[in-house]
Amino acid sequence: MKNFGIVFILVLLLLLTSGCKPSTYEITGYTGSSINNEIPVPVNAKQLSVTTHSDNPNIQTGIKYELKHIGGEQGLYVPSDYFEKLSEAGWVEVEEERMGNVHYFKKSDTIIAIEIQEDTFKIFEMMQGFTF
Repeated sequence: MKNFGIVFILVLLLLLTSGCKPSTYEITGYTGSSINNEIPVPVNAKQLSVTTHSDNPNIQTGIKYELKHIGGEQGLYVPSDYFEKLSEAGWVEVEEERMGNVHYFKKSDTIIAIEIQEDTFKIFEMMQGFTF
């Protein structure tokens, strides 16, 4: 009976620890975004929608992509390899302007906002002259 209790506890602990690990996403390569070819986007990200008109006067255009588990559970995790690719492409994160899961990047005179969620991410190109 004592052995059964130990086995039961071990199986329970194994199930709990395996269920708590964040799922990972996989990027198979990059291509240019359809709203701005200079913004790299994972090739395997599925385009869901394009926003050409927004109630936010600071947004010029936007696009939403689906990529399973990109933000981890509830969009809490930064996709560091994707952000590294943005950096390699010349985009610099404006870290002091980060607001939760919305990250701002700047390249020359262009500013973009990337909103990371659990299975999706949105890229917004801000209007020329946008300031924080």
